Amino acid sequence: TYEIVCTGKSGHAEVVLVEFDPDKLSFDKLLGTFWTLHDPTTLNRQGNDVGTQYRSTIMPHDEEQKRIAIESIVKWEEKFDSPITTIIEPINVFYEAEENHQDYFRLNSTAPYCTFSIEPKLKKLKDDNVLPK
Repeated sequence: TYEIVCTGKSGHAEVVLVEFDPDKLSFDKLLGTFWTLHDPTTLNRQGNDVGTQYRSTIMPHDEEQKRIAIESIVKWEEKFDSPITTIIEPINVFYEAEENHQDYFRLNSTAPYCTFSIEPKLKKLKDDNVLPK
């Protein structure tokens, strides 16, 4: 549950499972968006959220994605003032969030967190042609 993950004791991370068509969007370009949408240089922290459950992680689905992820870290590391702390780890299991966390932005778009954190990221995805405008 969300409450258990929030304790930081479960070993789980809050992640998004991204489904994409590699004929339309390469994994490398997807990772480029990943690097620009969050701070991959803060260990176990995203904004005000602190703990191992907020670690920056890539969970590739196969060896090719893992190779591309490693190369992407090397390529993007020089673009940041601090070292990238993002880890690459296997996706052993994925649990969908509870119903009240599904479509969270659509249902809560005027909430302060959504306005200040999610909305600018969605705009960037649209500007980068990752999402339709």
